[in-house]
Amino acid sequence: MQPDDIDPSLVDFGVLARWMDGEGLPGGAFERVERLGGGTQNVLVRFCRGDRPYVLRRPPVHPRPRSNDALRREARVLAALDGTGVRAPRLIAACTDETVMNGVVFYLMESVRGFNPTTTLPRPYAEDPAVRHRMGLDAAAALAELGAVDHVAVGLGDVGHPEGFLERQVGRWLSELESYNALDGYPGADIPGLTEVAAWLEERRPRAWRPGIMHGDYHLANLLYDPDHPRVAAIVDWEMCTIGDPLLDLGWLIATWPAGEAAPLAGAIGTAGGLPATDELVDVYAARTDRDLSALTWYAVLACFKLGIVLEGTHARAFAGKASKDVGDLLHATTLGLFARARTFMET
Repeated sequence: MQPDDIDPSLVDFGVLARWMDGEGLPGGAFERVERLGGGTQNVLVRFCRGDRPYVLRRPPVHPRPRSNDALRREARVLAALDGTGVRAPRLIAACTDETVMNGVVFYLMESVRGFNPTTTLPRPYAEDPAVRHRMGLDAAAALAELGAVDHVAVGLGDVGHPEGFLERQVGRWLSELESYNALDGYPGADIPGLTEVAAWLEERRPRAWRPGIMHGDYHLANLLYDPDHPRVAAIVDWEMCTIGDPLLDLGWLIATWPAGEAAPLAGAIGTAGGLPATDELVDVYAARTDRDLSALTWYAVLACFKLGIVLEGTHARAFAGKASKDVGDLLHATTLGLFARARTFMET
C-alpha cells in the first residue's frame, strides 16, 4: 500500500513528513504503508521511513469529545513506562498539538514483532494446549509488572484523579450511559440487571486501596505475543489508561477471560482452548504483588459493568451512523453477556 491509498483525512503524509523532519526523525519516502486492523476505535497505520519502522496512532474516524485528551494521556504514560520493564510499545514521538493534522493529536511508537492471539494462532500455539496455558499465565504476570510500577516515581503523580476513584465509578459510568441518549436514533439502553449490578457495587465497595497505573482495558485482544515464545511481547491500546486502582485491571482480565459459551468471542485462542482457569491467573498475580486481593470479585463485577457500558457506546453510535451496525449489534450482545457474567460473579 502507498501513502496515497490512505484517506488523507486520516493521515496527511505531507504534514506528517514535515512534522517528522522537525522532530529530527529519519527522512525519505514512506514505504510499506499499512492500515492495521483490530479494535473498533483508534486508527493505526504502520509504515517505514528512512529504514525505520513506525506505527502511527490517532483518534477514530469520528473522534469523541475527549479523544485528543485520551491520546495525549496515552503518549505520556507510554513515555513514562519506557525503562520500567513494563511490556509496552516504546514511544518515539508525539504530536500533542491538534492543529497540526486535521484537528487530531497523534503519536509514533515502535512496531512490535508479535501476534494477537484472538485473531491468529501460529504454530506451535495452535497445536499445543500446554503452550496456550503458559500464554495465559504470562498475561497475568505482565499485568502484575504494570501494577508494581510506582506512578509517582515515573513522573505520573499528576495524571488522573485517583482520590475517590472507586467511589465515583458507578455514578461516572451511569452518566456515560445516560449521555448516549443524545445520539440520534438511539432508543436508550436495554440492559437487564443494570440497576441490580449498580446497587451491588455501591453496597460492597472496598474501603481501602492503593493508587497505581491502570491500563484500563486489559484483555487478550490487547496483547501481542512473541512469535517464538509463549510470552507477552507488548500490551497495546492504552486509550483508557489512567491512575486509579490497578486491581480493576485484574478484575477486567477475569471478566473478559474466555470461558464456557463466551470462549468463542475471544477468537482464535478462545476457540482453541487450553487456557488456565481464572484462579490460576490470580495465583500468578498474587505471587507478584503485595496488594490485598480479598475483594477481587467486586473488581470483576465492576469490570463487567464498566466495559459493558463502554461497548454500549459503540452500539449507540451505530444508530447515529457513526459506527458499523454489525459491530454495534455485536458489541451490544457482548454487553448483555458481560452483565450476565456480573450477576454470576455476584451470586458466587
